[in-house]
Amino acid sequence: MKIEKVGVIGAGQMGNGIAHVCALGGYDVILEDVNVEALNNAKATIERNLHRQATRGLISQADAEAAFKRIRVSSDLTLMKDRDFVIECVTENEQVKRKVFQDLCPQINPSTMLATNTSSISITRLAASTDRPERFIGLHFMNPAPVMQLVEVIRGIATEDETFSAVVDMVKHLGKTAANAEDFPAFIVNRILLPMINEAVYTLYEGVGSVDAIDTAMRLGANHPMGPLQLADFIGLDTCLSVMQVLYEGLADSKYRPCPLLVKYVEAGWLGRKSGRGFYDYRGERPVPTR
Repeated sequence: MKIEKVGVIGAGQMGNGIAHVCALGGYDVILEDVNVEALNNAKATIERNLHRQATRGLISQADAEAAFKRIRVSSDLTLMKDRDFVIECVTENEQVKRKVFQDLCPQINPSTMLATNTSSISITRLAASTDRPERFIGLHFMNPAPVMQLVEVIRGIATEDETFSAVVDMVKHLGKTAANAEDFPAFIVNRILLPMINEAVYTLYEGVGSVDAIDTAMRLGANHPMGPLQLADFIGLDTCLSVMQVLYEGLADSKYRPCPLLVKYVEAGWLGRKSGRGFYDYRGERPVPTR
């Protein structure tokens, strides 16, 4: 199974990052989204990020320009028909993802491999909602995809060896490192990371420390590059909550119960950087803690 033509569904932060990485790796890429504005924003973001990499000497200007030319954007799913591999990168909601695959499968060749960039949802369950569970796999890129080195590769119960091998080869070709994870809720990285973030929110909720104190403590006391609440805002509080709910429901352990304060922020629409407010307010010249 040789992958040359890649489809990416969902032009948000993860989708545009994965399209960027695949194009830079030499793959022909179609980035699809029902939202035309999201596609336009994604194309501009990819061009800006490629230029930044070239300016820093990480890639040549010629490679940046060639990669950008390999990306087409479209709202037409039928263009995925000639793709060898299609990865879904929509919101972390199982029903939304299932609908994407339901609409996609009739449009693609029987040989096309499918992947999901889910950070927590069962690969086996998503695969079972398609017409090709043996050609379905989890491929969880870290955020931001052009910068982060790791990609979690998760087989569903029906994933064939050929699919797994082809996808691992693709990850290596992209210059990334594959970590094989079993198909359990939240896999490896988020199984460890999100409970830490949730505990930081509990620490804030219980008044143990302020936003600034908690993030400063973990940056300087644990040598983390950014504090857990700042990281939560970067990930998106809605995504953090979704992962915690998957862990709580999937493992039935009270230690994964989402903090009520995290739920409250999401209900308020304070989702972090992308909405302008989360544990920090990003609407001014510099981020200001909201608690």
